[in-house]
Amino acid sequence: MAPVATEPQHSEENGATENLKAKADVFDPSDLQEKVSSFNPFYSPQGDVVDDDYEYDRYRPYFPKVDWPPLEPFEVEDRAQFADPEKRALLSAAKKVTHLTPAIGTEIEGIDLRQLSDAQKDELALLIAERGVVFFRDQPIDIHQQLDLARHYGPLHKHATTPIPKEPGLEEVHVVYNDSSRRPDPSAFSKLELWHSDVSYEVQPPSTTSLKGITIPPYGGDTLWSSGYALYSSLSPGFQQYLEGLSAVHSAAAQAAGSRAAGLHVRRHEVETVHPIVRVHPVTGVKAIYVNPGFTRRIVGIPKAESDAILQFLFSQISENPDFQVRFRWERDSIGIWDNRIVTHSATFDFWPHRRHALRATPHGERPLSVAQYEQKTGKKAKDWQKEIWKSLGVPDPLEKARNAGANGGPRGYND
Repeated sequence: MAPVATEPQHSEENGATENLKAKADVFDPSDLQEKVSSFNPFYSPQGDVVDDDYEYDRYRPYFPKVDWPPLEPFEVEDRAQFADPEKRALLSAAKKVTHLTPAIGTEIEGIDLRQLSDAQKDELALLIAERGVVFFRDQPIDIHQQLDLARHYGPLHKHATTPIPKEPGLEEVHVVYNDSSRRPDPSAFSKLELWHSDVSYEVQPPSTTSLKGITIPPYGGDTLWSSGYALYSSLSPGFQQYLEGLSAVHSAAAQAAGSRAAGLHVRRHEVETVHPIVRVHPVTGVKAIYVNPGFTRRIVGIPKAESDAILQFLFSQISENPDFQVRFRWERDSIGIWDNRIVTHSATFDFWPHRRHALRATPHGERPLSVAQYEQKTGKKAKDWQKEIWKSLGVPDPLEKARNAGANGGPRGYND
């Protein structure tokens, strides 16, 4: 099928932070245009309030009319494989390390990301691969230093449709921006479709991705991440095994179509790529569900009704199950670094008319490996996140215990 561009303008990537009048702390509604257009924050390019005094004007959205060649395959060396499993260099330098939920999210205090050694960068990659997303606050790192850090983890992605900064030489930066010029229209999108893994339609989708907030609303605009490890572990063994044999189409079509409809140039032809529904992280060896509402369109080789039902179930678990999620309240100079291979994310688009502005650096990872491909390539057995936790605690798998009890004539549930 010919690819039809579609990568929604991520709500996560479409933030907006208030434009304070005369640098005051109170928004003045008289600053708004008389006619405020509405838009879908996931598929439509952002608007831009004219404000010559804006501190970060050089990083405002820019849509150059240039053409980039198709992406070619390349080798990626996952830096987490070189890390000390105990992460002693990184964690010993921190003042405080806080796990935010059992399944996902860690915040580290006392680390300056500009000063990390290569060993610490490798250990950070491993921690992110284990915890899904790691947060830092009060980081003076600039965008050039952020790009340098990201390059440690792989070649950087250049986005085909979403904005780059106005400042020249920053084509590898993805601008997350919105302001009072565009009001979100609830009739144009659902909150479910804002959940995504960045550019998952690429043949080699992103790995260790960073986002730095530079202008943040006084409230709202939080980001949520959901763990693909935890989602996989929550499923029944039979369903897990079924999904491990399936693949799905990830499409860039909608995003490209949205850009063209807005009169903007698509810099690289859109693609559709088939990826396994269950992928295995190349370093942790843990299985994760790898679909997302933003870009995953259909499951290959099964009836459409079945495909729709399975995807809708997985999408709802991603967006609705709080046990898989962590929520982060941004502050100026906060950075979140996450592994796009094992988490999905979405922003709360609840901050209009304030400005929200952030900059993303996005390294490519490997082509996703299915369970069978991983086990054939490595000779290792892929792991289940929850079972590994139970094993580390020395406790039996309660589901296995229940299955054995049922098989041996124990309680089997409701019986009329």
